[in-house]
Amino acid sequence: MTVRVNNIRISLDDSIDKVMDIACKMAKVHKDDIWDYKILKESIDARRKNKIDFVYQVEFKCNNESKVVARANSKDVLLDQTMLDDNFDFGSQKLEKRPIIVGTGPAGLFAGLILAKNGYKPLILERGSSVEKRTKDIQNFWNTGELNLESNVQFGEGGAGTFSDGKLTTRIKDTRITYVLEEFVEAGAPKEIMYSGKPHIGTDILQTVVKNIREKIKALGGDVKFDSKVTDIIVKDGHIKGVIVNNEYEIYSDVVVFAIGHSARDTYEMLLKRGVEFEQKPFAIGVRIEHLQKMIDENQYGKFANHPKLRAADYRLTYTSKNYGRPCYSFCMCPGGLVVAAASEEKRLVTNGMSEYRRDRENANSAIVVGVGPNDFASSHPLAGMEFQRHYEELAYKVGGGGYIAPVQLVGDFLKDEVSKKIGKVKPSYTRGYNFANLKDCLPNYVINVLKEALVDFDRKIKGFASFDAVLTGIETRTSAPVRIIRTETFESSTIKGLYPSGEGAGYAGGIMSAAVDGIKTAEKIMQKYAPIE
Repeated sequence: MTVRVNNIRISLDDSIDKVMDIACKMAKVHKDDIWDYKILKESIDARRKNKIDFVYQVEFKCNNESKVVARANSKDVLLDQTMLDDNFDFGSQKLEKRPIIVGTGPAGLFAGLILAKNGYKPLILERGSSVEKRTKDIQNFWNTGELNLESNVQFGEGGAGTFSDGKLTTRIKDTRITYVLEEFVEAGAPKEIMYSGKPHIGTDILQTVVKNIREKIKALGGDVKFDSKVTDIIVKDGHIKGVIVNNEYEIYSDVVVFAIGHSARDTYEMLLKRGVEFEQKPFAIGVRIEHLQKMIDENQYGKFANHPKLRAADYRLTYTSKNYGRPCYSFCMCPGGLVVAAASEEKRLVTNGMSEYRRDRENANSAIVVGVGPNDFASSHPLAGMEFQRHYEELAYKVGGGGYIAPVQLVGDFLKDEVSKKIGKVKPSYTRGYNFANLKDCLPNYVINVLKEALVDFDRKIKGFASFDAVLTGIETRTSAPVRIIRTETFESSTIKGLYPSGEGAGYAGGIMSAAVDGIKTAEKIMQKYAPIE
């Protein structure tokens, strides 16, 4: 029997050892009776600026379970006798060829890992390069503006999240989350992600993590091929039979997982042409905002802003415009990070946020985005949302002056519709450089107007958020996939059997954790139908 104790509070100056003492007191057990003790969650309660607490949830096994029965199932002390049973019967249908997985983002990696662990010997095809080469390609782009269309912030080993913050927060509730975190830790991620309320790995560490997961898949009998773009699929009688790689050669399989990212626009076009069913999906577009991290820390932590136990503060802000009926919210907030050039197509400009593990850069940045949907798109075509993104990315490229230089405007000037003339206290961190411009020239009017309303509202919640010197960098368009690939209860395409759309690019996830979980669930569907490869 497991005992779970919630809402354990200690002050900033308390030792972590006090957590167990309080847990024992709440459960009315002696410390000597406890074994298999672990922290499940750690969060910070900074609602009261004069008293900031760490709040914990712990779990342990107890030798004298009868002592806690009287306290069980109260608000904060629970007994859990359930065990997760993730066993299921493997399918009996024989696979003539090993399964193919397209993409090495979280969905592709974890689908591949699960299949490899269970004897299915998957082949993973990645259009981009290994993380080692990809890192060099991205740095070269940031330095010179020479964009590698297949190896960039969007494409390559680990997916788009590898060159973002590596945030592992998610709103989904799924037992597979613990498994994903355990695999990340085994691959080199910090152990604290297992219990942190807002876990993150950081771009610097995540590069090593994805490489180690790749090597584990290979050690288990799988294979990973880079610079291998799936340019077409082979379909016969409504069933997939294989893929064509780099327009050069064919690889055959009756099972193909498409774990593509939200920026694989040419792959969307190919799949639609081959009869895969898509539908439009809402997403959000906007800008990146930068403040001094010091200002965010002071607002969130008050007099404790420089406390050694507190890391760079973050925020989450939401607003709904009554005038326009649209949501506006912060997205992918990166404490102590950079705004990066994230283009994947020529002469189309996209930004993203990135943080390393220490989150110790001078600026905090976040996307501030406004919801858009099918009513805003030019047509009912399944890929109209994708073309919507392209249109505004092209405008941003031109407004920035070319060369993937970003258009920048200070918040004070943005609110007055004036082009900025000089930088104030906040220096733009965008990795390709910037030019002053009016952001209304590269975003829809309704997005601009909602952003103005939201900035004023956010300034009431975080004093200084709409300060004159805060920097807006355009534009952010890749918040999520603009489409959903329709799939059935078996996770197969509604129109092509054996084709499994999975993860964020397929429209079934939003972030590293939910994409990884969807990849695992996809692998489970395959294993329930097919027997392992002999």
